[in-house]
Amino acid sequence: MSKTEIVRLDSQQSDFAERLDALLAWESVSDTKVNDIVNEIIGRIRSEGDAALVEYTNRFDRMSVASMAELEMGQERLQQALDGLPVEQRAALEKAAERVRTYHERQLATSWQYTEADGTMLGQKVTPMDRVGLYVPGGKAAYPSSVLMNALPAHVAGVEEIVMVVPTPDGVVNELVLAAAALAGVNRVFTVGGAQAVAALAYGTETVPRVDKIVGPGNIFVATAKRAVFGAVGIDMIAGPSEILVICDGQTDPDWVAMDLFSQAEHDEDAQPILVSPDSAFIDRVEASIEKLLPTMERAEIIEVSLRNRAVLIKAQDLSDAARISNRVAPEHLELSVADPEAMLDEIRHAGAIFMGRYTAEALGDYCAGPNHVLPTSGTARFSSPLGVYDFQKRSSLIMFSEEGASEMGKVASVLARGEGLTAHARSAEYRIKS
Repeated sequence: MSKTEIVRLDSQQSDFAERLDALLAWESVSDTKVNDIVNEIIGRIRSEGDAALVEYTNRFDRMSVASMAELEMGQERLQQALDGLPVEQRAALEKAAERVRTYHERQLATSWQYTEADGTMLGQKVTPMDRVGLYVPGGKAAYPSSVLMNALPAHVAGVEEIVMVVPTPDGVVNELVLAAAALAGVNRVFTVGGAQAVAALAYGTETVPRVDKIVGPGNIFVATAKRAVFGAVGIDMIAGPSEILVICDGQTDPDWVAMDLFSQAEHDEDAQPILVSPDSAFIDRVEASIEKLLPTMERAEIIEVSLRNRAVLIKAQDLSDAARISNRVAPEHLELSVADPEAMLDEIRHAGAIFMGRYTAEALGDYCAGPNHVLPTSGTARFSSPLGVYDFQKRSSLIMFSEEGASEMGKVASVLARGEGLTAHARSAEYRIKS
């Protein structure tokens, strides 16, 4: 394998910002042809329901089923998958589920209220969504960890019904995914996928119930469909390729850092690994580790394309400069591979998840650390957060005025409403002003 050419930048270069922005640029859903296909699929699911869903499943997943009855898996089948796992695999899955649940239980928001001096009560009522849909990729990209990360927060939130869709191309079922569904409290499972599954969840069919929100990763057709149905249902996010940014002071084993970069690069060719360090000699050593370790990787071809097209090795002035660069990127995963990560924390403003210290590999967060691995990508950590219990809860404002409070605030509302020319608003409030 010839030497992989990886882009190197120095934060002191005059064109640094422009070159970095060009490397970061990513538009996840923009293909007009894909949009047209997705819109046609959504239209047919809305008008033809189960019949269209069965037809698309047979066509795209190379199946030959006659009805939706063949595409639903009951609780017994999920439990059978869990019971059939090798002992070590089941123990690992159960341990991960326990840690994810424990972490998310701390996020559970509760209702609150307070009463003012005149007896007026104000507050907030927190309620779970009734039903959510969980999209799980099938085929090569079958991730039981994603089932746990998407379903357990919904379960903790108190969602009554969790509906999972997972394609089974050529009828191939992933037992680990079904086992994870059993562990995570999934109520119904349909072996359908693609834009047709998203449309079925969003609008409902004779068999698939309509949900309030759709979460979970998928390919460009799934992402495009999620964007198209947003408004009819809630969605978690439109996710781009996976990203990792490692800030290192030059004291971590370069093999560790190289493998941490590989851990994201192996997801797909568009994944983005970034290293930022004030030590240029250390960057050289990491590059040498990359060359040494790449031929040993099972997914070497995918990693190599990711490194060549989207990776960047950045020489920073110091760790504060590294933090500024990281904030510009707003990475999905940020590793602070430094002697005192807590001291850097105040300088970090934008990141999906922050992995602190040399021993904290990002991979632990993907599986069993506890925090959610569904994270904002493509710079959206500037305004977005990891998936959590709060994504499956709604907040309603509570307002109950006393007679005295309604009279006093009625005067305020009257002045403001008349200032806006909305006299019905004003008079509605004025009726309740005590003479």
